[in-house]
Amino acid sequence: MAGLNMQFSDVRFSLSDLIGHAHIEKVCALRARLTGEDAGQLSAPAKQPVDFYPQALQARLRDLLPQVGQVIVPCDELPTARGATTRMFEKANHSASAPLTALGYYRVGEDGRLYLITKSEHYHTPLGHDFPGYQLIDRAKALGIPNATHNNTRGHITRLLEEELIAAANGITVADRPALERVLESADPRIVNRVLNLETGSLAAEAALKMILARFYRSQESDAAPTYTGRTPVILVIGNDDGGLQANYHGTTVLTQAMRGMWPEFLAALEERGIFRVAAVRPNSIEDLDAAFKQYEQAPYKIAGFFHEIVMMNYGGRLLSRKFLHHAYDLCRAHDVPTVVDEIQSCMWAPDFFLYREFDLEPAFVVLGKGFPGGEYPASRILFSAAMDNLPQFGALVTNGQEELASLAYLVTMRWAKANAWAIREYGEYYEGKIRQFAARHPEHISGAEGKWHLSTIVFRDLALAKAFVKALTGMGLDISVQTYKADCPPAVLTKLPIIAGPEVIDFTIDRMEAAMSLVSSDGIAV
Repeated sequence: MAGLNMQFSDVRFSLSDLIGHAHIEKVCALRARLTGEDAGQLSAPAKQPVDFYPQALQARLRDLLPQVGQVIVPCDELPTARGATTRMFEKANHSASAPLTALGYYRVGEDGRLYLITKSEHYHTPLGHDFPGYQLIDRAKALGIPNATHNNTRGHITRLLEEELIAAANGITVADRPALERVLESADPRIVNRVLNLETGSLAAEAALKMILARFYRSQESDAAPTYTGRTPVILVIGNDDGGLQANYHGTTVLTQAMRGMWPEFLAALEERGIFRVAAVRPNSIEDLDAAFKQYEQAPYKIAGFFHEIVMMNYGGRLLSRKFLHHAYDLCRAHDVPTVVDEIQSCMWAPDFFLYREFDLEPAFVVLGKGFPGGEYPASRILFSAAMDNLPQFGALVTNGQEELASLAYLVTMRWAKANAWAIREYGEYYEGKIRQFAARHPEHISGAEGKWHLSTIVFRDLALAKAFVKALTGMGLDISVQTYKADCPPAVLTKLPIIAGPEVIDFTIDRMEAAMSLVSSDGIAV
């Protein structure tokens, strides 16, 4: 840890700071009129700053590190519900580690043990549990600011968030109104300046697919003929190393599942009838890109869109290279092909919120979620260019996508992350370096490391050994997993530390990994 800054930047904001003093004063006056309370008493908490991540809390979390994996309160007689889920979910369930309570980068399971959330609770708690900054949500609730609203009544906080997201995506600030207005009025297809508010990443990715398909098929009978009527839309995705579809993951709607090889007979029928086709390019294969454009940029086909992640967390954490991505984007720009960067996994784990900005990409669509609301709400967004604003009002949205409190959760997360962008980069680089060094120390068992920064994976040579390694780590209290649900996926151990975890958590994690390696033999059997 030599040379690292060991202290996160302090962040303190009030509810009034975040959503506007004049706006809060009016809300307090209206709330007082409804309830009979005193407006001044209502406004006082709204003006009181909250310390988003107090030093005392950081110290307490560090002090708990040695207890990770230990039973901190016996729960042997804990009554628990059976549940009524599907057989497949039941098969995969681990009730012992299900949460009873949680704080920061810890969770206490039903077995009473303290767990380190080494995957950020499957990628949606960058700020851990019970983040103090989210107290502003409670203060908003106390003023009666509702969460439930409708698409036709998007509130001030949601509209403010839309501006904040567009500003951040374009490297400007909301305070620079002339620059923001120029962005919002732009028709340049390389500039994202529209936002749709949805609830899940699957719906956000599907919204991009709908807007892409609207250039081939009418979404309603009254529409004019689309630009590419009569051509078969071909969606380019990142495939596996053998060129199959299974490596990508862009949601759980039927068509996006078909894009990753599910529903094979359904997809084959669509392709046979010239309705919809999916083509895979291997990760970082420029040769595949060139071949795909040569094959499909001619009648009866037309490449409709290029979907990609940057870190393929559903395929061993494979990192797409800058060279590959820029070649893909150059081809897409030359052939009028919209690009869709799926940041569901990576958003908030990059210094500028969006990993694509690190790669100097100019996508037509940005799919984001999970990380921004910090696990407080299911709230995803899709940012896109005015050139793709082609759907009717109810073409790609959900009634409940405009929640004010969910938008407030976004703003809280963004304020802390912006002030600590240096830490996200510095600690992310430190963690990735430590993971790569760990992999290099065990070449007989580990073929390498993948991913970027906090999104780092360890690729084993043998699946059985990877499973044994994960079993040992889980026994030590690290919530970690090996990717086994795809038959052709490399045997990768997935990690994704919360961005509130400092270098001491990184070193602790690496130390536990070394201990786990000492407990497993070369054939993957725990010793």
